[in-house]
Amino acid sequence: MIYFDNAATTLFKPECVIKANDYATRKLSANSGRGSHSASVKAAAVIYEARKAVRDYVGCDEVIFGFNCTDMLNTVIFGTARRGHVVTTVYEHNSILRPLQELKNRGLITFTAVEPDRHGVIDPRDIERAVRSDTYLLAINHVSNVTGAVAPVAQIGAIARRYGILYLVDGAQSVGYMDVNMREIGCDYLCFSPHKGLHGTQGIGCLCVKGNPPLNAFKFGGTGTASNSLEQPTDIPEGFECGTLPVAGAFALIAAINYRKKNAHEVRNLAYLGELMRSELSKITGVRLYGKYNVMPNIACFNIDGMDAAVVGDILNEQYDTAVRCGLHCAPLCHRYLGTLDTGAVRASLSYHNTEREVEFFVKAIAEIAK
Repeated sequence: MIYFDNAATTLFKPECVIKANDYATRKLSANSGRGSHSASVKAAAVIYEARKAVRDYVGCDEVIFGFNCTDMLNTVIFGTARRGHVVTTVYEHNSILRPLQELKNRGLITFTAVEPDRHGVIDPRDIERAVRSDTYLLAINHVSNVTGAVAPVAQIGAIARRYGILYLVDGAQSVGYMDVNMREIGCDYLCFSPHKGLHGTQGIGCLCVKGNPPLNAFKFGGTGTASNSLEQPTDIPEGFECGTLPVAGAFALIAAINYRKKNAHEVRNLAYLGELMRSELSKITGVRLYGKYNVMPNIACFNIDGMDAAVVGDILNEQYDTAVRCGLHCAPLCHRYLGTLDTGAVRASLSYHNTEREVEFFVKAIAEIAK
């Protein structure tokens, strides 16, 4: 199979990640922070080292672990919620839009989804124009999972600081593929999952916190701390990590970060392959490529004239043994902006394991289908 659905989750995992996950599953499966015996202490040491690895990698102060990026985004959106206004964009994934809509349905907030300019780029000035006197949070997707559009997150960070507004960045599509540093961005919260750009394992998500921004409990349960109280602890990170922590995922995360640091050259090759794919697709008659300026090259979102995206995906799967993502990509406002709510769109997303030969095969397949 040619696997071009890496924006959803990467299929290829480095050998060091596989070995780390296997070892931790067999040898380190005790509960971290839930006992004083040696196995629990070893598990706690893994969690500590994983937090340190993430802190060093993205420049944050604290790291909260959860199930995935969606879990962590919900933790921030509900954990900072108060009566007021939120600014976001039409590029957001439903992991941001649905929590905001739920808070709106409860009558607690309103939110504004800023559209990109005519080049498909989010203009920081439009973000600033959307700010109101009661705006308390900016929730911004660093890289669109649909078009690959890259938001000017550092410029938006300057706006957040100027107005004293909390700032959340969704790094699901950027961490591992780009240099992401919270100090440079100026955000309070950064969420990501290592099973995408870092080629880590599924089942663990990271909420990175910079400074001491407010955060209220979103989930409740056992934390291994303050166990004599019925009240949820408020300390970060333990007060926000209910239940058993993903020790194996944390150990694999350490390996994934170390691998990425040692193999930074792969980013250049990925950019080359992505630019090749987008360039060749744009030459095919009948193919409409979405996103042109300031995009991550490894994501190509397109449609073939007169064809539903799901049909294209089925043909690629059944006749060319090629996996892509088709549909609305959990980003309805983006598809409304693109005019693809009815047809959906085809997304081909590359990662480090893909090759030039696979890209050439894929482009030829799309040309044949387009005929």
